[in-house]
Amino acid sequence: MKIVEVRPLVLGDAWRNLTFVVVRTDEGIEGVGEVRMINHTSALLGYLEEAVPTHVIGADPFALEALARRMIRDDYARAGQIAMSALATIEIACWDIIGKSLGVPVYRLLGGAINDRVATYANGWYTVERTPAEFRDAARRTIARGYRALKLDPFGTAWQELSAGELRRAIALVEAVREGAGPDAEVFVEMHGRFTPAQAIAIARELEPYRPGWIEEPVPPDNAKAMAKVARATRVPIASGERIHVRHEFRELFELDAVDIIQPDLTMMGGISETRKLATWAESYNVLVAPHNVGGPVSTMAAIHLAAATPNFKILEHFNDFTAPFVKEAARGVPDVVDGAFPLPTAPGLGITLDEAVIAAHPRRPVHLNLFGDQWHLRGREPGVEGAEPLRETGSKRMAAKPT
Repeated sequence: MKIVEVRPLVLGDAWRNLTFVVVRTDEGIEGVGEVRMINHTSALLGYLEEAVPTHVIGADPFALEALARRMIRDDYARAGQIAMSALATIEIACWDIIGKSLGVPVYRLLGGAINDRVATYANGWYTVERTPAEFRDAARRTIARGYRALKLDPFGTAWQELSAGELRRAIALVEAVREGAGPDAEVFVEMHGRFTPAQAIAIARELEPYRPGWIEEPVPPDNAKAMAKVARATRVPIASGERIHVRHEFRELFELDAVDIIQPDLTMMGGISETRKLATWAESYNVLVAPHNVGGPVSTMAAIHLAAATPNFKILEHFNDFTAPFVKEAARGVPDVVDGAFPLPTAPGLGITLDEAVIAAHPRRPVHLNLFGDQWHLRGREPGVEGAEPLRETGSKRMAAKPT
């Protein structure tokens, strides 16, 4: 079996563009991968245009380690977000092909399920006015939808430090969410790498009465020693890792005991195989894995399969119940959240069916999410944004073997 064609397809949502990649073999089996490329979709498409003819066309979809070696080593440049995301889209699609070829779900190929349900938490649910009453009511609605955990960033546009007034406002939002979610729900607090260590430590101490399940990226992720300083000074667990794209960059976090939970995004870290290796490494340090997942349905399904077979899995992020319905319709098959978790899929491969007509009906948009911009938490629900004119020049582009 050989790969003969790769087709990228871009779906535009109010605040993100999702890049799906369809990989077809000479036996007619197709697999699909996906990544939400943060603000750099054109860079990803450009990389695929060069990498696919060089590294992918003609390859055996079962030979995943060889694929990774070519796309990481053989390009010689140090792999980063773009290259690892491109690899991930192809690699996830190959897992889909392998599972379909053998007639089994992907998690069966990863050693089988050790978790019979995949716990999940809601994100993107607080697209409301930034007041305690609105956040409390939104949290209640989220719990009513079947979630038992949720995450928020209550810090507005903060950078490095907070004024006393803004600190009180942020803490009041967390207090309101704890009230709305109830005493038994998990509440995770996102910091998006905003703060100095001293400020992060001060905030963590203020948060302790509300029992956050973790504080996430309390300091910028490129300073492991600063992260360790925060970890030593608070009783709140520390989570980080969504902006790390290669395995070796987690080494210092482990060695410094700087994190309790890692959050790799398998769609930006080379795919299922690379993330599974990282999870095994983390297990040796008694570190849990809570995959970052800001993507669409294929990203979610790939993470569900990985989580099912990961002994140190904690919980999976999920946005797609809080965005436009067409995002879920673009690839059908993701199970609904029931009592805080996804049931395991049973269909071969990823168990998902891409609807290219839905994707074509919602083309790429000129969106840029700035987490330090005013009202960013509304994520495209600002007046007028839903009607923004989409970019239409980047439709499907086939990357196929040249005729012989």
